Amino acid sequence: MKYFSLVILLLNLTSQSLFAQQGILEEDIRKELYALIEQYNEARDNKDTLLLKTILTPEIDQLVSSGEWRTGIDQAIDGMMSSSAANPGSRNLIVDKIRLLDQASAIVDCRYEIENPDGPTRKMWSTFLAVFTEGRWKITGIRNMLPTSTQN
Repeated sequence: MKYFSLVILLLNLTSQSLFAQQGILEEDIRKELYALIEQYNEARDNKDTLLLKTILTPEIDQLVSSGEWRTGIDQAIDGMMSSSAANPGSRNLIVDKIRLLDQASAIVDCRYEIENPDGPTRKMWSTFLAVFTEGRWKITGIRNMLPTSTQN
């Protein structure tokens, strides 16, 4: 009976240790994903195509609020630069929630605001699909949404 109790105690301690390590790992991943979104925002604000090329996957696809699809890194970056020129103002992405699908893929939902110097702030939502590849987190998909008011 003592042997059985000892085994149960060791299994309990081991499982608690594993869950604690998992929580620490997930917190590290969340911090990396926050940093990725900050880098994306910085790259857009500064029109930094070199930074964008390091944080986007080659096969990225983007659906923007106008309904336009951008497929592939070149089309996405060209569209981002055109959009930034056509929609001047300060961009701000605020991470709302992160959902880890596994240790190498995540969904990051953000409030996306563009403060127009000549008008009202444009308030949208952005969802980022992120993957861990080449030793870092990268953006592989972006979905921008412009909320509309609905009446029931």
